[in-house]
Amino acid sequence: MSDKNFEVIVYGASGFTGKLVVEYLHQQYGSDQNFSWALAGRNQEKLTLVKDELGISKDVPVLIVDSNDESSVTEMVTQTKCVLTTVGPYQLYGQNIIKQCAQHGTDYVDLCGEPGWMHEMINEYSNQAEETGARIVFSCGFDSIPFDLGVFFLQKEVIAKHGKPASSIRGRVRAMNGEFSGGTAASLGATMASLKKKPELFEVLANPFALSNGFMGPEQPRDHKPVFDEKLETWVAPFFMAPINTKNVHRSNALMGHMYGEDFCYNEMWIQGPGEEGKASAEFVSKINPLADAPEPGEGPSRESRENGNYDILFCADLDDDSEVHASVAGDLDPGYGSTSKMIAESAICLVKECSDLKGGIYTPAPSMGEKLIARLEANAGLTFKIEKHA
Repeated sequence: MSDKNFEVIVYGASGFTGKLVVEYLHQQYGSDQNFSWALAGRNQEKLTLVKDELGISKDVPVLIVDSNDESSVTEMVTQTKCVLTTVGPYQLYGQNIIKQCAQHGTDYVDLCGEPGWMHEMINEYSNQAEETGARIVFSCGFDSIPFDLGVFFLQKEVIAKHGKPASSIRGRVRAMNGEFSGGTAASLGATMASLKKKPELFEVLANPFALSNGFMGPEQPRDHKPVFDEKLETWVAPFFMAPINTKNVHRSNALMGHMYGEDFCYNEMWIQGPGEEGKASAEFVSKINPLADAPEPGEGPSRESRENGNYDILFCADLDDDSEVHASVAGDLDPGYGSTSKMIAESAICLVKECSDLKGGIYTPAPSMGEKLIARLEANAGLTFKIEKHA
């Protein structure tokens, strides 16, 4: 891929999240002579305005690309080592980009949290990506990097200390402050619309192993209603991102040769606190739609709101002797925009600059970048990975 003009092209650069990605790349890597990049999107005027607002060098080009125009997509993917796309819902705007990246051996990262579409893309393009060397990595934002890499980080610790993985991990969201992404809400809407056309996708969405290349593991813990977590002594509520995160965690396990074991169980829930107050809170959270007040796609929270946001996720590994090992992943900005934009940017750079030995295929973050990405996120993107409790 040494003949490519750019290392990364940001597609959707004038959208709300895309602009945040561009701002981060400019601030973090704009003066790096060894990093070549470009902005892409449908509207020349908007893209130029983004460059002017952020003070980006005239040497950084703008490409006019429409995901529905295959020739313009081909022109983009053949010029870069990696396409970073923030344009969702991906089931509406992503397939031509995946198709062309798989065909031309171009790497790809996105923010996709649409398991039905991901299932279709894995079936459609995995073989070609393997043949051409394209490394396609889904879910490089808040869904699902903190969860996928959090489980990976904890299992590495358990294996190192105990010689084998934990057969069960509980993901528990301790704190999450910030507005939910309008793109997430739009993706959910597109998924519901696609279910009307393709009712067979219901089975995909209901199956925690839907992205695990045909592998079916044990029955998984229930996470669809409030329960009392006896080990943590707190009530926990269903977490609305669990359906995508759990599928990605199980896919990672399958892609890594079942590093977590073939009997691995995992669920995610949202901590609400102890006692009657915690129970009432858990019951309330389980009945509301957390995306009801999400911004429209292309809109988002103020800089102050993003900078005041944060998140903290606990992972509890249950060992055979009834002891536990705990790890946490925390982020210093709001999850849906500020932190997500940094995570996907670092994913693209990690893939291009540090993963030359990774073969082509369709991946999740842990098996594709693993410890290399954890190191980048801690060094540059405001994430913290920590072991909190040893067995």
